[in-house]
Amino acid sequence: MVEALALADEAVAACVDDAVWALAEDELIAALDATHRLEQRLAAVKLALVREIDGRGTAHAQGASSTAVWLRERLRLTISTARRLVDLAAALDTGNPGIRAALANGDITVDQARVIGDTVATVHTSADAQAADKAVGVLIEWAGQFDPTLLRKLGTRILDHVAPEVADAAAQAALEAEARRANRDRHLTLSELSDGRLRLAGILDTETAGLLRAAIDPLSAPSGPDDTRCAGQRRHDALAALCRLTLRTTDLPEHGGDPAQIVVTTTFDTLAGQLGPGTLDTGLHLTPDTVRRLACDAAILPTVLGSTGQPLDVGRQRRLVTGPLRRALVLRDRGCAFPGCDRPPRWCDAHHIRHWADGGTTSLANAVLLCGHHHRHLHHSDWVVRLGGDGHPEFIPPAWLDPDQIPRRNHYHRRT
Repeated sequence: MVEALALADEAVAACVDDAVWALAEDELIAALDATHRLEQRLAAVKLALVREIDGRGTAHAQGASSTAVWLRERLRLTISTARRLVDLAAALDTGNPGIRAALANGDITVDQARVIGDTVATVHTSADAQAADKAVGVLIEWAGQFDPTLLRKLGTRILDHVAPEVADAAAQAALEAEARRANRDRHLTLSELSDGRLRLAGILDTETAGLLRAAIDPLSAPSGPDDTRCAGQRRHDALAALCRLTLRTTDLPEHGGDPAQIVVTTTFDTLAGQLGPGTLDTGLHLTPDTVRRLACDAAILPTVLGSTGQPLDVGRQRRLVTGPLRRALVLRDRGCAFPGCDRPPRWCDAHHIRHWADGGTTSLANAVLLCGHHHRHLHHSDWVVRLGGDGHPEFIPPAWLDPDQIPRRNHYHRRT
């Protein structure tokens, strides 16, 4: 297979620099159709490979918490895209073989395959295997005329065509399945922009959408006739106000032995009034004016650095990594330090590089932040962690994974 894919890669590469402007209009359209069909066929091959990798446990063997996380790191995908790949690969492998065949033939797209798989699974549950087989044929035929959105809408009444005797009961089942999909697909993504801001994107289920609107709508109304903020800016400021209100409560859970809070890192010069930026514990940067304003908030804990960047107030050593020492560890690692992991500090444990029982100290030089999965993995694998020459953690892979055992670092939390 590898050799065949290499030949296909060469053939496609040869087309990249072709002068498409020289093609006649019918040739241009034919080339587009051929490219689209080839893309779907390659997708079928890719999904088969993903399924096999998932079944073999390759991701876990190489230290990843799941196949989706492994794919994100290996193929540079978003985690949501990687999860959809794994889910669709499993669905096509265990579902009706006609769906995978249609994708391999270029007759349907990946998105249509996902819709057909979901619809056929509902038909199989509501009727029987024979009706499900008929549904595959009907849906694949419809896929030649309708995009995935319309195909899913038409699929809600597919039993009218393949099993009318159970159509009414199945319509209710389809609604329930749609509710389950809505619950499964709920997510919120926070993407850091290059200038330190965050882009929010996601899908809220019906209940959460109602909660958000009930909380944010009163705070996002115009403050008066002189309020020049647009609606989006008012919602932004309402969300900020909601977060401040939440941090002032005592109902939030603790993490790492500390109550929920924001940590602002700044230098002594900035705190004394000179110009200089501050940094949140999430890695986002703040202006000096903002740092001075936040320092007045009881929910904000300052971590003051000396001129060389070392924490000045990490406190005394103790057996458990809590309080000021944990805040210094969060400041340094910014999240799980294992290569390829994007878990934030609140999800992480403090791991003694040299175990406490073996004489290791509870200090910044002997600690590293690890999420639950990688904490367990480090204790039960041949990976070795140490601090590099610059004081940041690096991980040496086992010889079976990398014969050269080149140290690796996490680049999700620290770009340089």
